Amino acid sequence: MAILDTGLLSPGLRSEFFDALQAAPTVYQDLCTRIESMRDKEPYGFLGTVPPLREWGTGRLARGMFAQRYDISNMKYESTLEVDRDEISDDQTGQIRLRVRELGERAAQHKDSLLAALLINGATAGFHSYDGVPFFSASHESGKSGAQNNDIHSAATDADIPTLAETRVAMAAAISKLLTFKDDQGEPMSNAATGLVAIVPPQTYLTFLEAMHASVIAATTNVLANAARVVAFPRLSDATIFYLCKTDVSVRPFIWQDREPIDFRALELDSETGFMREKWLYGVRARYALTYGYWQRALRVTFTQS
Repeated sequence: MAILDTGLLSPGLRSEFFDALQAAPTVYQDLCTRIESMRDKEPYGFLGTVPPLREWGTGRLARGMFAQRYDISNMKYESTLEVDRDEISDDQTGQIRLRVRELGERAAQHKDSLLAALLINGATAGFHSYDGVPFFSASHESGKSGAQNNDIHSAATDADIPTLAETRVAMAAAISKLLTFKDDQGEPMSNAATGLVAIVPPQTYLTFLEAMHASVIAATTNVLANAARVVAFPRLSDATIFYLCKTDVSVRPFIWQDREPIDFRALELDSETGFMREKWLYGVRARYALTYGYWQRALRVTFTQS
């Protein structure tokens, strides 16, 4: 069993914090496009605006931004540990060091909690895409796209426990539907069924894993084998819902607006709190936001009782 060094000066703890931060597993990085933010609020007017190529003809035809935009404000986040000096002196098992590592893990996974809120509330009023309707909606329409729906349903005998066969039917329908979405120019948003990720609750993870990775099911070749990567997301609790996202694109279904990266600071012995109260403080701070990108890159599927 490893013995932890209990030295608690800030340089050592800073290394512990960032080691844990980097090692923590996360989901958001697969689904989000990172955009570096340089101000408190960022306007998004570029979504759905890139025109297709055309014949040169009499020369270039400049086309401006589509008249749909929204602004996303950065939020400030923090978490701080307060440790008594006597606890530090008496800590022979490295418990405080472990708490700092846990702080690093929590900091890494905070964006997952924001992503979960975007997924779970994506069909709710107020959680809008750039086109002004809920991110998961049957009422998407921009420019020449026509009416489009990224909130579909699939039948199951027991919606809480879909069978392997029902899961395969739902996945096939989701993949087919995702490939039909168009931008405001009427152009396909997806040219290939690649980079697909199924985000599923833990209750149905193994069923989805078999549906998407088994080469043979019931003595029949599984045509869905490896069509999508399956990711279990423990922050999802509704077993009747899963999500399909396309990630091998410039703008993914979600945007991570990065204003100020995660920083770790310490106030120790020579600080005012250390001298006056004998309390040492270890804290993390960051500014960022998670928001919706292209709704055409994501699909919500709800199992309904058949």
